Amino acid sequence: MTKMALGTHPFLLGFDELERLVERTAKSDAGGYPPYNIEQTDQNAYRITLAVAGFAEDDLSITVEDQQLVVRGRISDTGEQRVFLHRGIAARQFQRTFVLADGVDVTGARIENGLLHVDLTKAQPDTVVRTIRITKGET
Repeated sequence: MTKMALGTHPFLLGFDELERLVERTAKSDAGGYPPYNIEQTDQNAYRITLAVAGFAEDDLSITVEDQQLVVRGRISDTGEQRVFLHRGIAARQFQRTFVLADGVDVTGARIENGLLHVDLTKAQPDTVVRTIRITKGET
């Protein structure tokens, strides 16, 4: 018995990208840092909130690359020598990736009280009903 790939199933015509999307999503897991929330703020609006305590606005970058939202953080070295007796606040660099569906756009981002909010909207799909004409014989 052979295993059929998800994108090659006869009932999933035109879904070739689905298997690649699932693989890309699985590879984008960056562990638990930084922690984040995803909430639906409206019928077609979402917000991703990342806990980025200790990161300044200049330490963060947000890009959309190949239908993926990529949030990167890297605290620049100020050059000052600091001696920590205890270091419990994580300030390591990170990259967090979220795969976006077609029609989802990033509308803005803001940092507030150590939280980075990234707002997204989903375009309304056009509901179109088409009638396909059946012809006889010749094509």
